[in-house]
This record gives sequence, C-alpha cells and structure tokens, in this order.
Amino acid sequence: MFAKAFRVKSNTVIKGSDRRRLRADVSAAFPALSAEDINELIPNKEELNIVKIYAHKGDAVILYVLHKNPIFFQLEKRLFPTVYTLWRYPSMLPAFVTWPPVLQKLAGGADLMLPGVVVTADGLPEVQQGDCCAVTLVMNRAPVAVGTAAASTAEMRNGGMKGRGLSILHTYMDQLWAFGDKSHPPVMPVTNSPAQVEEEECEEEEQEEKDSSDPAPVEASCQNMEELRLEEHEVLKEEEATEDKEGEDTNKEEDSRSPQEQMDELLLQCFLHALKTKVKKSQLPLLTSNFLRHHMLPCCPKGKYLEIKKSSYKKLSKFLQCMQKDHALVQVKELSKGVESIVDVDWRNPVLCSFRVPEDFEPEIKSEEGSAASEDLYQPPEITPLYGVTARLEPLFQDAKKKKGTPLKATEVRNIITEYVKTNELVHETNKNYVNINPTLCDCLLEKSEYQEVEKLKWDELFSRTLIRMQACHEVLIPGQPPLVKKGQMEPIDITVASRGSNKKVTIIKNLEAFGLDPAVVADTLQRLVQASCVLQDAPGAKNRVLVQIQGNQVQQVGKLLLDRYKIPRKYVQGLDKAPKPGKKK
Repeated sequence: MFAKAFRVKSNTVIKGSDRRRLRADVSAAFPALSAEDINELIPNKEELNIVKIYAHKGDAVILYVLHKNPIFFQLEKRLFPTVYTLWRYPSMLPAFVTWPPVLQKLAGGADLMLPGVVVTADGLPEVQQGDCCAVTLVMNRAPVAVGTAAASTAEMRNGGMKGRGLSILHTYMDQLWAFGDKSHPPVMPVTNSPAQVEEEECEEEEQEEKDSSDPAPVEASCQNMEELRLEEHEVLKEEEATEDKEGEDTNKEEDSRSPQEQMDELLLQCFLHALKTKVKKSQLPLLTSNFLRHHMLPCCPKGKYLEIKKSSYKKLSKFLQCMQKDHALVQVKELSKGVESIVDVDWRNPVLCSFRVPEDFEPEIKSEEGSAASEDLYQPPEITPLYGVTARLEPLFQDAKKKKGTPLKATEVRNIITEYVKTNELVHETNKNYVNINPTLCDCLLEKSEYQEVEKLKWDELFSRTLIRMQACHEVLIPGQPPLVKKGQMEPIDITVASRGSNKKVTIIKNLEAFGLDPAVVADTLQRLVQASCVLQDAPGAKNRVLVQIQGNQVQQVGKLLLDRYKIPRKYVQGLDKAPKPGKKK
C-alpha cells in the first residue's frame, strides 16, 4: 500500500476526546497490550498528530504520529500498528517468519506467499482469515512488515503451504516508514530458530552444545540486517544526491516545530516576499483580499500550501494588524465599510530590507507555465445526446436493421425516417411538406384518439414525434478514454449550499467524476483559491462517487472554476443561482 509516495491531505493535533477514543480502540484491537503499554504508547501530555493521507491508489488512510514517527494507521475504520510500534512491542501480533531476501519483495509491494514462510519449531501461529499479523526475519524477532491473513492457519496447512499467506499493507523501508525518523530494526535474537534446528540435525551433540553457546547466529542476523541497512542507505543516497544540504537543514528545523509555528513562518515569508517583489507603490491602495490572492499566494514555495486558518492568527486581518502595530511594515485602513486596503508600505523597514528570497523558490513565470500546462491536461468531455429505439418504434426502424435499444444520433434518426418515407412512397402527392400516415406510422407515432382523425403529418412534426417516443440516452467522450453510452439525460454537476450548526454554511459539489474531473484535484484547487477548509466525503447512495465540501458559500468561486478554467458548459452546472447576492454581505 505504501510502496509509492502518498499525498498528505491534512496534519492536525489530536483532541483530548479523540486521544481517549484511540486508547479504547487500541485496547480493543490489540488485547496483548496492557494498560501500562497503552499509556506509554499514547501518552497524555505529549503532542500526538492526526495525519490524513491518500495512498497512491486513492485509498484514504489516517496516520497517528508521535515524536515524528507514525505509530498506527487506520484503513477502512480498522487500526494497524506500524513497524515503529512493533519494535517496541514485538509480541502484540502473531508473527510469520520468512527469509531476509523476501523483505525486498515485500517492500516493493508483493504479498507474502506461503512457500516463503519458514515453519519454526513452535509451528505456525494460530490465526483466522483477516487477522492482523506481523512478519519477522529468521534469527531476528523484530517485525519488518504488517498485513492481514489471507487464510486461516488450518487452511494454510490443508492447502500444503501454497498460495498467498499474508496480504501486506506496510513494511520496513516503504514510504510510511520513510515518513518517520527512518530508524532501523533492533536485533532481537531468537532462541529456537530454523537455522539452529538444521545445525542440530547435521552435527554431533557436542558440537550442538558449542553452537548453542556460540553467538554466531546472532552475529549472522546482525550482518543480514546491516546488509539491508547498507542497501537502504544506498537508495537514500541516490535520492538525496540532487538535494541541497542547506535545504535539508532548514527542513529539519521546520520539522521540529509545531504545524502552527511552521504556518506562521510560511505566512510571514510569503508576506515579506510579496512586499519585496510583487507590490509596487503605484498599486496602492490595494485590497487585502487581492493582496492575498494575487501577491502572497504566488510566493508560496512549491509543495507547500498557505492556509491562514492553520496559523496562530486565523485571519488575514489579524495578521496584517500585527504587521502594522508590531513591525510598522504596512498601514491598513478601512476605505469603505467592511473592506480593508493596504494604503502604505514602509519600503525602508529593516525587516523588509533584510529579507532574502529563498534560493529554492521558483519564479512566478515557471509556476504560471506549470499551472497552464496542468490546465491543458484537462479537456472537457464531449457530450452527445442520443436516442434509443423503443419496442413501439422497432417496426419503424426494422428496414434500417436497428433493433430495440440501439442508440442513434438525431441526424441518424432523421435520415432513417426520411429513407423509410421515400421507400414506402408516403410523400403527399400535392403538398410535399406533408407525409401520408400508413399503418406502421399510425401504430408508432399516433395516439389512439388520433387513429381516425390524422391522415398526414408535416415533416417536422413527424421527426419530433419520433424523437419524443424514443429512449433518451447520451454519449460521454472523455479524452483518452473510450466513449461511454448511458441511458437518460446527462446529470449535471450539482452545487448546493447547506447549513452546519447555528450560522455556518458549506458548499457541496457532486457528480464531478461524470465529467472526468478528479474530486481531490478540484478540492485542492478550491482550497488554495478561497483559503477555506475543504474535505472529501462519500456521496450517499452512490458507489465510487465522492462529493467535495468546502466551508462557506463559495458558489461563485466554484462556478468560475468550472466554467472558466475547466470549460464545462453552463447547462451542465446546476446551482449557480445559490451564489450570495451582492450588497447583502455585512
């Protein structure tokens, strides 16, 4: 699951109630842990973070991080320990033993197959299908992988130890391990290992006693682990060869701070960067909202997101007030009711003069080119209305060999009807704008009350009656994908505004997937545009559908994003009338 890099959605400090709930969940899921063990693992007064991530396959995972190390991860509401936790409590899970070379396969994303499992003198651990299990190496009890049992122990034995044994979720040296401090497994000697059993069968009793007292097996295990460490270090060196040492030092300093302190520093950096390189005297007075959107956000380093609500200031107005009172960098005034603007900047301020643009920052031109390239990657789908042949109209399309359910374009229907009329010589003799009604047309297009009254129809009425009586369908052609034909009308992207709590509103966006849009990408883009929290939720009553929920009434911004940037036709965007009316905001 973590063989490839994952994307971090959020990183927040755990609440007291969530900490107590986590303790209860861990106690229920892992009975081998005592109350003292759980208190040591999840302490009261030490900072514990909840990190929400998306794995490379799109799975939503929650990490619980203590002292920079993930200790548990939650997948589909089920808790699993990481290798960092198992090294502290190696007996908390039943463990299967394998050989050191197998670890490299597991770290690459492979599952543990039963032929690779080593049966010790104690036999296989007793597990049921789906139980959480650990994987250890020969001569070392320190777990190196975590997974779930693909079958029960009895089924493994009855199957002759063939097939999949464990479905691996997390291993030593994968991306989840790299999210921590990258420490290595401790050496935990095994007293009754398969290597010792083989030596006992091959040698005499006296030699066996020497071997049992000799520390060679433990040293061999250490040597195996050192080889793995060397290989891992070589990979890390190759990855870090292109990185700057100074950049690494600053990252380490930032990691030692709380997320709030990091966001405060990022906010100040973007503020000073914008004043020094973006804002000109001729642009003053400058609306604070425009200053944030058009000047500060483009100064945010690549790979980071400026989220004021995660800083200690919570609001841009409070941050600017601090910059005005404590540092005298800017002067902010309310030029109109409820609208603040920056009216003056102290360009000679020592703080601003001493600021230097980070060396690793990419100029705005590059970021704009990158954003333009990313926009070009998405192309709106081509949506074509289609009409399906119904059972009632099947005799009318029989000559064209179109069976019931065949989807046709409007032009194809028109051509088939025209050909049918000409073939059966149904054009009116004196007025060619009319078509005579034969028994087939009568049964297909006329109501019972019209059987004796209507003898002819105009061409346009003939076509319209045909299309009305056909099954509505549509074809969606997303670039790079095969065309998809569905019954019914194309469902539009639905934008609604809901109330949460007493006076809070959220904007909900549904059905993005039907237009080839990734909800996670849309949520990330909106979060940066409007600087509001944005989450993904499963759409109720729809499989494999996700809705985007963003704080506040953001219908206007969502509409601009869908219509202007993604070029979705307006008729396929529903709910744009729910945008806040101008002049009502106080």
